[in-house]
Amino acid sequence: MSRVLSREQSREVDQIAIEQFHLPGVVLMENAGRNCAELIRQLSPAGQVLILAGKGNNGGDGFVIARHLQNAGLNVKLLVFTNPEDYSGEADTNWQIVSAMQLSAVPNATAADLSQALAELPESSLIVDALLGTGIRGQVRAPFDEFIAAVNAYREEHPQTKVLAVDVPSGLDCDTGLPCGIAIKADQTATFVTLKQGFLAGNGPEYTGTTHVIDIGIPPALLDRLAAD
Repeated sequence: MSRVLSREQSREVDQIAIEQFHLPGVVLMENAGRNCAELIRQLSPAGQVLILAGKGNNGGDGFVIARHLQNAGLNVKLLVFTNPEDYSGEADTNWQIVSAMQLSAVPNATAADLSQALAELPESSLIVDALLGTGIRGQVRAPFDEFIAAVNAYREEHPQTKVLAVDVPSGLDCDTGLPCGIAIKADQTATFVTLKQGFLAGNGPEYTGTTHVIDIGIPPALLDRLAAD
């Protein structure tokens, strides 16, 4: 059975990989996004892939996914729910790449932009949730609660369109498995390195759908060391 880690353990894995195993964060993000994109290709969405990118590294993962899917010839659209100038580090690097590629993207996206994009989605499309990562606690704040509600409502009304969450469904507490007021209800969740403990607790399975553990290049020795501590 796959290992199961908490929020803090997942952060520790990344920190050790970068500081002690000399794996740059941009390499880990690249591996994560590329392997998510490969999973999406295996799911064979027939329509558009609509990628919803949030403020932090979860959004950066979304940019890598968008790039690889675009390169593979899929119909990709990206909504960016922040000012791209606010990105830093690995997320900013990957935003600069998709910008240079002139990938179809809406920066500073609003609820109205999301409503329009959903209304224009062809049948059998895929919505990729890269809004909020594992750090969410407390209540999901505006306007992200509105974005999540819109996606859930669309999914309910259009069952032929599926939702794939990146690492964790946005708004789901990855330790407790409980929604932080509201959370994305995904059909598939592509989670990094290991399952998160909240996926097996609380309402976790109701929100994650089918889970896939995505390799991002973490050495097994690192996970063995963490398990032994």
